[in-house]
Amino acid sequence: MMMMSGLLTMAVLVLVPFMLASVRHVLVRVGRPKWLCRLLRARTPSSGVGVGATVTDELHAFLNANKRVQLERRQEQLVLRDDTLDGAPPQMGIDLDAGTAVVRKRH
Repeated sequence: MMMMSGLLTMAVLVLVPFMLASVRHVLVRVGRPKWLCRLLRARTPSSGVGVGATVTDELHAFLNANKRVQLERRQEQLVLRDDTLDGAPPQMGIDLDAGTAVVRKRH
């Protein structure tokens, strides 16, 4: 009985955010009703992932240690800077003497 309640809890923790994220995605893609789409877009962070993806990633990391390493590496990459002196291509740069600006699209 205890194992069944644990599985049910895990299913609810994964399925409910996943279903909500799916409904949100469909509403935003369809564009109807407009007031709800505007509200959803305003509440969505410009970077990062949604709640459903976060819960799924954490559950996957709980069951698979390699996923935990991948998530930690992703967090490291968000914190690290890309310096031109390190050989990284600049995302953007402004040369005031030449009067040029470089802006590269992220892949």
